[in-house]
Amino acid sequence: MKKAIVLFSGGVDSTTCLALATERFGKDNVTALSVSYGQKHTKELEAARKIAEYYGVKQIEIDLSKIFESSNCSLLKHSTAEIPHSSYADQQKDSENQPVSTYVPFRNGLFIACAASIAIANDCSYLYYGAHRDDSAGNAYPDCSEEFNTAMNTAVFEGSGKQLEIIAPFIDKSKKDIVAVGLSLNVPYKLTWSCYEGGSTPCGKCGTCIDRKKAFEANGIQEDY
Repeated sequence: MKKAIVLFSGGVDSTTCLALATERFGKDNVTALSVSYGQKHTKELEAARKIAEYYGVKQIEIDLSKIFESSNCSLLKHSTAEIPHSSYADQQKDSENQPVSTYVPFRNGLFIACAASIAIANDCSYLYYGAHRDDSAGNAYPDCSEEFNTAMNTAVFEGSGKQLEIIAPFIDKSKKDIVAVGLSLNVPYKLTWSCYEGGSTPCGKCGTCIDRKKAFEANGIQEDY
């Protein structure tokens, strides 16, 4: 049986990826890789631990926060910028289609490179991550685009001696589609955390909260925080 590593933040997208990988390869052949990158709160990592335990998969946590010390991305705890309370579309109108302020510089590229190294060392054949069409729309998160994914897949495949392949199952799908897949797999979305703020409950106002709400409502579900 082949093995897979999943870039795992504890949010909707990565948890659905974890469910897909676990269904395909079995829990004993899946590793969840979670990353501390200097984010303002630990809610994501706490959720990731609970979900990894739920699925019974091995979890690895690494700290890459040093790399982002020079960034003023609003997600980072040392940042002077406030997290925007508006949709990604509205944020892009204000920034002339530049990446949004919550874009962590080349985060997916860095995370994929680290995951690839760990995957090869652990004899994994596949690397899953949850990038999707909504995040790349309008260049909000350029490291979620199909073009980026294709380039990274080529680099990882060639750089691993053709041992490792990237699987981005939602790269051409919307968050609504992801939730639909997850619901069919009984993904424990109650355990996930999407909000960029670190309060006791999600703020409901940041870009990712807005996207999550719309995706669940499109699937006939009203989440109760």
